Amino acid sequence: MTFALTISPSDLLLLLPEILLTLWLCLILIIDFSFPRLRNEQLAFFSIAGLAATLGCLAWFDIADITGSLFGNMFVLDGMALFFKMFIVGSTILVVLSSIDFIHRFKFFRGEFYFLVVMSALGMMFMASANDLLSVFVALEFSTLGLYVLVSYLREDMASNEAGVKFFILGIFAAALLAYGISLVYGETGKLVFSDMTSAQATPGLAIGFLLIFAALGFKIGAVPFHSWIPDTYHGSPTPVTAFLSIAPKGAAFAILLRMFFVSLATFKPVWILLLVATSILSMTYGNIVAIAQKNMKRLLAYSGIAQIGNVLIGLATGTKMGSDAMLFYLLTYLFANLGAFAVVIAVSEAIGSDEINDYSGLGRRSPFLAFSMLIFLLSLAGVPPLAGFIGKLYIFVAAVKEGLYLLITVGLINVVISMYYYLIVVKKMYVTEPHDRSPLKVSGSIKAVVYVCLAGTLAIGIYPQPVTDWVVSAIMMFSQLADPTASLPVPPAVVPFGG
Repeated sequence: MTFALTISPSDLLLLLPEILLTLWLCLILIIDFSFPRLRNEQLAFFSIAGLAATLGCLAWFDIADITGSLFGNMFVLDGMALFFKMFIVGSTILVVLSSIDFIHRFKFFRGEFYFLVVMSALGMMFMASANDLLSVFVALEFSTLGLYVLVSYLREDMASNEAGVKFFILGIFAAALLAYGISLVYGETGKLVFSDMTSAQATPGLAIGFLLIFAALGFKIGAVPFHSWIPDTYHGSPTPVTAFLSIAPKGAAFAILLRMFFVSLATFKPVWILLLVATSILSMTYGNIVAIAQKNMKRLLAYSGIAQIGNVLIGLATGTKMGSDAMLFYLLTYLFANLGAFAVVIAVSEAIGSDEINDYSGLGRRSPFLAFSMLIFLLSLAGVPPLAGFIGKLYIFVAAVKEGLYLLITVGLINVVISMYYYLIVVKKMYVTEPHDRSPLKVSGSIKAVVYVCLAGTLAIGIYPQPVTDWVVSAIMMFSQLADPTASLPVPPAVVPFGG
């Protein structure tokens, strides 16, 4: 494999968002070292400013339709990569903003916290553009390096230390699976770039190699049976880190899965559809059933996240452009609802010092704002109209129906009912159960900002999804040859369908 050794100014333009964020990372470290008395809020807002500048740069690329590839097609900038990069950077901004009040729990290395979060986001941006197996491995490990530290950041908390150890051991195991899978695929095909593997012949070695790669990426997204790290890691991690883990790495991993299945394995579509259908059913069913028994909000959201990934996999299992459009749309709705719910968890934890569901009793009386916000986010995760989660599930299910995946749809609808049960348990605690303490809860301005943004996204996408549908349809045009690009979803008249 050959690639150009020289980089022209136009090539540097494609790397501008990553270069900008890298320089900002250096500035974060320099400022933190040079001004030790700098307040945490100031460093947090400085980090957010760099992320916002990067997000603006990505939005300009998207509007101006700036695309291309570098290093022998190893790095690709296309509509899908831009979508996932904006997804990652946007979620990182919300996580940093929600962490401002939580940061006082760290006795040491408060400034380094922001550095590690932004560094992980930078690695995920490279994952979104990775177009070959070697760059996938390097970018994935680069993004995970900071997460290993962040998970165990509460040094004197045994639960955080335990979460860090489990995450590290299983993460190293997943990295080994990925490296071995890549070696098998390269040994069978002699290729690393996804688009160069389209003509590969089916062999046992190739099948095992791609299965190992899928297992490693399944660890990143938390799909069953690669989910074992999620409950304890989510529970023990600092809550802003848990929120970060719940959304950003998953988006980056799905970008790789889309390229792998829709490009490298397009000719083996009937085989990998069965794999994805089985994984989706297991994830939805296991996540929702186990969530019922949870007494801790972070663990409940952990198992809810496993179930939500099962829903996302329905779109991937269709193997069509419509399904991939619906998948991107669903991820965006999940971002707002999930990060919003975690923002409420952070606010409650800061006020009462507990994440137990029983301690949410009477939250509607103590903080009507937090209780109403959590109600909206949980109902969106459950798929109740007219919220964004309902539209996301509708698009996912319609895409699956069009491909005849009736078993998957049946299981999905049953799991929607199951999820409603444990989400409504939390609602009952907030609005029906009498509070243990009737004193009102104070909510900081930064948490309010995150909750307002997530509420706006959840409500706006549910009521008027056309701008988002147009965006995801254009973002994933590269896969239009896999399905009828004129196909549209039969949705209510108030909703503009994909392809409309």
